[in-house]
Amino acid sequence: MTTISAAPRRAGSGAGPGDPPDRTRRGLRRVRPTQWAALAFAAPLLTYLVVFYAFPLYRNIELSVHDYNVRAFVQGNAEFVGLDIFRDVVGSGTFPVAVRNTAIFVVVSLVFQYALGLALAVFFRTSFRLSAVLRGMFLVPWLLPLIVSASTWSWMLNGDNGIVNSVLGAFGIGQINWLTDPSLAIWSVTIANIWLGIPFNLVILYSGLQNIPGDVYEAASLDGANAWQQFWRVTFPLLRPVSAITLLLGFIYTLKVVDVIWVMTTGGPANASTTLAVWSYREAFGTGQPAFSPAAAVGNVLILVALVIGLVYVQVQRRQEKAA
Repeated sequence: MTTISAAPRRAGSGAGPGDPPDRTRRGLRRVRPTQWAALAFAAPLLTYLVVFYAFPLYRNIELSVHDYNVRAFVQGNAEFVGLDIFRDVVGSGTFPVAVRNTAIFVVVSLVFQYALGLALAVFFRTSFRLSAVLRGMFLVPWLLPLIVSASTWSWMLNGDNGIVNSVLGAFGIGQINWLTDPSLAIWSVTIANIWLGIPFNLVILYSGLQNIPGDVYEAASLDGANAWQQFWRVTFPLLRPVSAITLLLGFIYTLKVVDVIWVMTTGGPANASTTLAVWSYREAFGTGQPAFSPAAAVGNVLILVALVIGLVYVQVQRRQEKAA
């Protein structure tokens, strides 16, 4: 009977079926320090995201599905009510008014901020004497604290002794109650917000214009394109990616504006200038009797709107990249 002996194993090749080869063990020893280093570098960012984004978002959702009052907020024993708070918010008479005012405030602000910012960016693209000084002056609204800017506009639009009515009175126009007339209040705060947002659009769009090669304009000029044709067929298309991110950031910022409206009108008169953001703030802090759950529910509506717009932007960018 012939005996077949097993081939001798080399030392270090693994004594059992579960033991990894030396090469694998050496590979693990090489990878693990790199992984630990990567985790160490990512830990501060992950901690920041969890503490300042994930936890506040969770807390906001948790507030909106429990019936919180001041006592329950302190003791942490609020009753779970599911989506009842959202139903109350949507069914409230303030909700359609706040949605309408939010749409007016955001859309009109974005259109005029972008249009005026782009016009100024194109104007300042050509260097001339005092160009840098004028650009610096246009940044003043951006540098001032919002409370100061809102207070200034509140004084300027005062119906009794505001400078705007004084100037209009010199031309024979009677007194206009900019901040106390329900039909004008939302437009007054929108004008103030447009003034505040122009510098941001100017800076971003001006930076985008600097990345457009001058050779493109020279070629367009040689082809007989006038100034308007150069803008419409060269500047505007090449500036589209910068314009998209400018409008997205402007939308998110304008959607959550509270301080300007609160200082000028506190959302009045009779909710005439109440937006969703102002409504949320007033429910939580503006009445002396905090209603944390409705405030959180309105805040979640704002987050959902911003998330939808952000996803639309991502999808449009992906389609443009695939088309390119």
